[in-house]
Amino acid sequence: MRLDRTVNTSRSVALVALLGVLVLAGCNRQPPPPARPAPQVSTVTIQPQKVTLSTQLPGRTSAFRIAEIRPQVSGLILKRLFTEGSEVKAGQVLFQIDSAPFQAALDNAQAALGRSEANLASIRSRAERYNELLADKAVSQQDYDDAAAALKQIQADIESWKAQVQTARISLGYTKVTAPISGRIGKSSVTDGAIVTAYQPTALATIQQTDPIYADVPQSTTELLRLKQRLEGGRLRNDGTGQNKVRLILEDGTPYPPEGILQFSDISVDPSTGSVILRSVFPNPKGVLLPGMFVRVVVKEGIEEKAILVPQQGVSRNPKGEPFAMIVDAEGKAGLRMLTLDREIGDKWLVAAGLAPGDQVIVEGLQILQMLRPGTPVTVKATPFKEGGTAPANAPRPAAEPK
Repeated sequence: MRLDRTVNTSRSVALVALLGVLVLAGCNRQPPPPARPAPQVSTVTIQPQKVTLSTQLPGRTSAFRIAEIRPQVSGLILKRLFTEGSEVKAGQVLFQIDSAPFQAALDNAQAALGRSEANLASIRSRAERYNELLADKAVSQQDYDDAAAALKQIQADIESWKAQVQTARISLGYTKVTAPISGRIGKSSVTDGAIVTAYQPTALATIQQTDPIYADVPQSTTELLRLKQRLEGGRLRNDGTGQNKVRLILEDGTPYPPEGILQFSDISVDPSTGSVILRSVFPNPKGVLLPGMFVRVVVKEGIEEKAILVPQQGVSRNPKGEPFAMIVDAEGKAGLRMLTLDREIGDKWLVAAGLAPGDQVIVEGLQILQMLRPGTPVTVKATPFKEGGTAPANAPRPAAEPK
């Protein structure tokens, strides 16, 4: 009896202890936390736009015309008659070569010509007189033949001396080395007192015409083929107005105000670079452009009637560098679209594939979505997104890597 009473007492104590533990656990229980609100984002709705597409091509300027000044006669340089680096006009005398030997040669040829012309009258009279006497047989046939031959000889001598006079006069004129074109002349390779030879390989100076001026830029054949396919496929339209107008951007990034004209595209491909040269001509009245400057030429490609543009804030890249955009689907959830980008236009990207008209692209709130996965419900802000902002320095990535 005593044993049974002890067991019952132990059971009662254990039951009381269990009830105490349950009471204490109930007192420490707290209500569950409220559900986290859906993140708020700003979106833009994709709408097709009419966009004029252009391409920036790097290149360098080159002179419109270049003339290397070389002497056409040999002699001593008496005087340099220009200032290095100045503007010269066509026909302006640049160098004076010693003309004394050439003047003497001209005087000698003129004297010989005068002597031959003086003897011409006497020899002609003798030949005519012998011709009359030959009919009466007063002179022999041989005498007449000799007189006629002498007349022809003196006539040939006169023509020869005339040619020598002309040659000497031309050589005398070449002692004044003149500018063949107008432009800016560079430094001189000779000084006063230097000896030069006719048509020497070293130029005395070089003149470059820089108004207008050329801008030569290479374009890859891949780009040419791509442009041709887009035109033939109907994605691009050539309006024909101002299609050959091009613009220039200087090496410091400032635009060059006058427009240029796309003159021609080279017909041969450079095998080392796989590109062709596009040549444009620009007016340069103030001499801002110098030969050899690095420039960028903006070439107009055509008009895309239904271009899809998305702000740069709305485009991010995954660890592989592939571009993507986050959208809000019809159920109000975040989605992911992989993109194919064509080019940058201002503060937007031209999208070639991946988005369709009507898509809502998230452009603000990506920092919040960085912690979420695609498919998470989001709330679109009532305040519309103001375009023109700048893209964040570090583009966020979604929690689920794009696949």
